[in-house]
Amino acid sequence: MSRPHPARLLAHLTAYAASMALLSLPATAQEVYRLGPNDTWVHEATPAPGSPAAQLAQVRILLAEGRFSRALNMVNRWMKRHPTSPLLPEAYLARGDALVGVGDEYEALYDYEFLVRKYPGSEVFGIALEHEFEIANRYAHGLRKKLFGLRIIDATDEAEELFIRIQERLPGSGLAENAGLALADLYFRQRRMILAADAYAIFLQRYPRSTEIGMARRRLIYANIATFKGPEFDIVGLKEAKIELEQLKVRRPAEAERIGAGALIHRIEESESLKLLTTARWYLTDGDPIAAEFTMRSLVRRFPLSAATVAALEEIPSILKQLPESILEDDSMPDYEQLRRDLIPGNASINVASGAE
Repeated sequence: MSRPHPARLLAHLTAYAASMALLSLPATAQEVYRLGPNDTWVHEATPAPGSPAAQLAQVRILLAEGRFSRALNMVNRWMKRHPTSPLLPEAYLARGDALVGVGDEYEALYDYEFLVRKYPGSEVFGIALEHEFEIANRYAHGLRKKLFGLRIIDATDEAEELFIRIQERLPGSGLAENAGLALADLYFRQRRMILAADAYAIFLQRYPRSTEIGMARRRLIYANIATFKGPEFDIVGLKEAKIELEQLKVRRPAEAERIGAGALIHRIEESESLKLLTTARWYLTDGDPIAAEFTMRSLVRRFPLSAATVAALEEIPSILKQLPESILEDDSMPDYEQLRRDLIPGNASINVASGAE
C-alpha cells in the first residue's frame, strides 16, 4: 500500500489535468481515447470547438500548465453559464483543483464535498475523494488552515473527519485502506492511544493482506500498552497487548524477537501484578481483609516471581491475622509461609494467632 507524501498533491493534480486535457483536444490535433473496462482504450467523440466540453478542456490545460488563477476564473465563468450541464461534476473537480493550486485547499474541500454528495455516480467521484485524502494527509502532518491569510489554525480535526468519510464512501478500496491507516497514525502521533488502538484493530480486521500489516500490528501493541496509566486504572489495553504479543510469537517468531516481545510481555505482567496488589490494598483499606487475601491469592499464583508478589508476601501476615478461622483453614489457601521462605530469605515464620513474625 502506498503512503502518499503531502508534496505529491499538486503533481497529482497536474498529471490528472494533463491527461484529461489530452482527451479533449480538437480532432485536428489527435484522436481521443479513454481507458475503459478491462484496461482497454475506447475511442470517444471529440468535443466541438467552442462547446462547453471544449471550454472545460481548456480549463484542464490551464491546470496542467500551472496557471491556477486563470483556470479558476475560467471555470467560475463556465459554471455560471452552464448551471445544468452534465459536465458539472468535472467542473466542480476542476474548480477544487484550481483552488488547491492557489493555496485555498480548505475552500476546495467544499467543491469536492459537493461533488461526492450530489454526484456519487460520477466518473470523477473517486478522483475527488483522492484529492480530499491528499488534503487530509497534509492537515494530519501539520499543515494549518488560513485565517486572514495566515496559516495559524490547527486542521487535524478536519483531517480526522475526512479520513473517516473516505472509508465510509469507498469501503474496501485502496484509498479507504490508506485513509484507515492514516487515521490510526494520526491518533498515534497525537497520543490518543485508546482511539489509536481501536483504529489499528479495525485496520487489521479489514485489511489483513495489507503491506503495512506488520507495522499496524506493532503500533496496536504499543498503543494498547500506552493506554495503561497506572495500577489504579483499567488494564484492558494491557491484556489485549499481551494477547497480540503471544500470538505474534507463535505466528511470526522472527518479528516478535525483533521487537522484543518477551521483554514487553514481562513488562505487561509486572503491570498486571501491580494492579492486583493495588486492588488488594484497596480492599484492606476499605475494611475487607477477606477480599484482600483472595486478591493476593490470585497474585501469587499468576505472577509468582513478580516484584508485586514479593511486596504482597511482606504484607500478608497483617492480613492473615484479620481473617476468620474458616478462611485460614481453607485448603485452597497458598502456603504463604513457604513462599516467604523461598522469596524473602531471612524472614521468620508467620504466627497467625498473634499476627507477629
